[in-house]
Amino acid sequence: MTRVVVTGGNGKLGRAVVAHLGEHGYEVVNLDRTGRPPQTRIDLTDYGQTAEALTGIDDRYGSVDAVVHLAAIPAPGLLPNAATFHNNMLATFNVFQAAKLAGITNVVWASSETVLGLPFTTPPPYIPVDEEYPARPESTYSLVKHLEEQMAAQFCRWNPELKMIGLRFSNVMDPEDYAEFPSFDADPRSRSWNLWGYIDARDGAQAVRKALEFEGTGTEVFIIANADTVMSRTSASLAAEVFPGVPVTKELGEHETLLSIDKARRVLGYEPEHSWRY
Repeated sequence: MTRVVVTGGNGKLGRAVVAHLGEHGYEVVNLDRTGRPPQTRIDLTDYGQTAEALTGIDDRYGSVDAVVHLAAIPAPGLLPNAATFHNNMLATFNVFQAAKLAGITNVVWASSETVLGLPFTTPPPYIPVDEEYPARPESTYSLVKHLEEQMAAQFCRWNPELKMIGLRFSNVMDPEDYAEFPSFDADPRSRSWNLWGYIDARDGAQAVRKALEFEGTGTEVFIIANADTVMSRTSASLAAEVFPGVPVTKELGEHETLLSIDKARRVLGYEPEHSWRY
């Protein structure tokens, strides 16, 4: 049985990841700032705590096989910019460095769709967006995500046996959130900030498992979104109305996501199983 530490396992995506990995035979250790015994609480901005968590904690476990790092201040604006940078950047460095110390070579972490240029007040270079163009962080939160991807590449350069996969998750949704989706049709611009994308937490969890199980080394990043948009209107009509000057590089399916998941499908075998439409 593979023992996986999940940081931020009490968050919206984290809860789904912990449950999904458990259902697929993993031994999951949830580390979060909140929680009750027997869960271990942790401050990932403290390197000593992080290093211990990835090498062993008395009465819990003695070693770790893989790490899923989800813990972070989850969006811009929740704290002042410097506090967001300090918390998220330091926590991720500590996790990466502690994994190196512990000899863990399987690391998956939450990057973000924001590195694609959200909120797209400057239009994207083309639609659907993908992983091929350089990052365009527009907030401190997004800047950290970009720097995390650059940092992972250097950790992997130092250790050719290391695999680090960054998942650029779209806006995470639970099924109870779907009741609001029909209201988005009233103003197509209200959700254009992320090209009308979303990720069902359960499909996000699937992507995490696929990334853990991917056999490879080095750093890879993947956009992780659902296969459709949050809108009832066609994807082609949305792109034409809101981003009229942006090239559309393929014929779009009726409600096809404009956050391309082609790479995740091709490399990881990721395929969304859920939709707000059914």
